Amino acid sequence: MDAILLQLLNGLDKGSAYALIALGLTLIFGTLGVVNFAHGALFMIGAFIAVSFSKLMEISKITIDPDKVDFLGNPAKIKTPYVIEWFGNFGHWLVEWSVPVSVLLAIPIMILIGIIMERGLIKHFYNRPHADQILVTFGLAIVLQETIKLFFGANPIPQSSPDLLKGSVDFGVLVGFAENTIIYPLWRLVYFCFSAVLIASVFAFLRFTTFGMVVRAGMEDRETVGLLGINIDRRFTIMFGVAAAVAGTAGVMYTPINPPNYHMGMDFLVLSFVVVVVGGMGSLRGAIAAGFLLGIMESFASMPLIKDAIAAIGLPSIDQIIIYLVAVVVLLVRPRGLMGKAGVMEE
Repeated sequence: MDAILLQLLNGLDKGSAYALIALGLTLIFGTLGVVNFAHGALFMIGAFIAVSFSKLMEISKITIDPDKVDFLGNPAKIKTPYVIEWFGNFGHWLVEWSVPVSVLLAIPIMILIGIIMERGLIKHFYNRPHADQILVTFGLAIVLQETIKLFFGANPIPQSSPDLLKGSVDFGVLVGFAENTIIYPLWRLVYFCFSAVLIASVFAFLRFTTFGMVVRAGMEDRETVGLLGINIDRRFTIMFGVAAAVAGTAGVMYTPINPPNYHMGMDFLVLSFVVVVVGGMGSLRGAIAAGFLLGIMESFASMPLIKDAIAAIGLPSIDQIIIYLVAVVVLLVRPRGLMGKAGVMEE
């Protein structure tokens, strides 16, 4: 039972990342009808916002300490980050908590990037075939990926979580098991909780605010909403920015789990599109449900017992293909996905 619960936690962790990226993809498709293959790049940009902020906080003043020497016998050089020199304990806090603080920086930056992307490029492809949209956004993703590689290099850049949230927690004790049966990284639990709050915030925004209600109405019947004198295009542009912010903040908080690298956006993009298709194109609830479902399925498929059983009958590593197998089965049984609507992507 403890092994099952551990794999369930791993699945929720993976599913959180899948669901957040798929949520942003579905928001864009549901509002603008655009298949955005550059969305994974937004996840990557968010991660490198965290990297940039961390490096900014680590810019240091170098002083010479004559009372200490280095291994060559020369006076030791002492590095003191400027934020610590200027702000004292608050500076220490900024350096240590740079990843969570980066979320506050990422939100306005990602909204601005999303709006610029939509106004500068995406709007010219609204009435073009989906194949054209895929080609142009995939090309944009490659440009963004190579730009990140140019400035940050090709190697992963590890990011550290705050000391308070490092290490592991005895999750087994919390649910009634014996001690040391389920030891789980604390930051992964933080990421799952962050994802749950972010997902709930997006749904609450769409359901309980006037802006969100108009957006949902526009998703159902754009022409009628426009006839009421509402500039629905402007609201959809803002929603593109919101979707970019969702992907960016997800990338920020994922950095202590997976060190950022220039191709991480592409790594998540394909899986996230599978999630969107399985959940149903244009369905927000479907994207969330499919994200967690596929994350859990992938986690259980990676169990040694299952992998050994599959390998014994001569099949490839099941954890590498389980998501695609589930997608094939779901689409054979229900071609519109779990919660897809009639007429979406069926023209």
